[in-house]
Amino acid sequence: MKHILIFLFCSTFIYSTVAAQNLNAFTQETHSFFQTYVKNGLVDYQAVKNNMEEIASLYQNIGNMKLEGVQDNEKKAFYINAYNLIVIHQIAKNYPVKSPMDIDGFFDKQKHKTAHEMLTLNALEKQKLLQPYQDARIHFVLVCAAQSCPPLASFAFSADQLEQQMKQMTEKALNNDEFIRVKASEDKVAVSKIFEWYQQDFLRSAESTLAYINQYRKEKIPEGYSLGYYEYDWTLNDN
Repeated sequence: MKHILIFLFCSTFIYSTVAAQNLNAFTQETHSFFQTYVKNGLVDYQAVKNNMEEIASLYQNIGNMKLEGVQDNEKKAFYINAYNLIVIHQIAKNYPVKSPMDIDGFFDKQKHKTAHEMLTLNALEKQKLLQPYQDARIHFVLVCAAQSCPPLASFAFSADQLEQQMKQMTEKALNNDEFIRVKASEDKVAVSKIFEWYQQDFLRSAESTLAYINQYRKEKIPEGYSLGYYEYDWTLNDN
């Protein structure tokens, strides 16, 4: 019995080590991809389309990735990278296209093999990220190929830098005058529909939407300001 337990422990350790190594290689390849094709938060879809084998290879790796035994932060970083890559893959496959909304079932019908599970983009976002981690900053690192999305990072998210990277992208979005539109002369602020659609996510860690935003703002928005939502621009985030 003792020998069996030792064998099982060693097998599990080796399996986890191999999974972590594969995940690390995937993260490095993803980082290189984003650095090449993402500039100023936008994607050069034409260039991606011209070199389709790069994104196709990453898309295949997303499907075949094994996550058993890896740490939570490794899973979280993987699923963030996977979401953004799947979005780019689907846009490039259909390019030229004016908006992700022009592709039938882009978010809620088309399924993608993700770590050996078949998931829609909506399921990936909710079941693998929002529900298990309950971290509202996820809304500022997932990019849905639209102009009104937060800017896409030109780097891959990695387990060892995840906290810093998520904070960085959240601060970048919430200090962006186009994303958070303050009208000081009218005591008003217009914010993304993201804050309306996912209000409960933000209220988990703050008393109000403005209180959540102010956690990351350099110039705080007075609590007395009235809050509204501008229309979401689904035009493609094409560079």
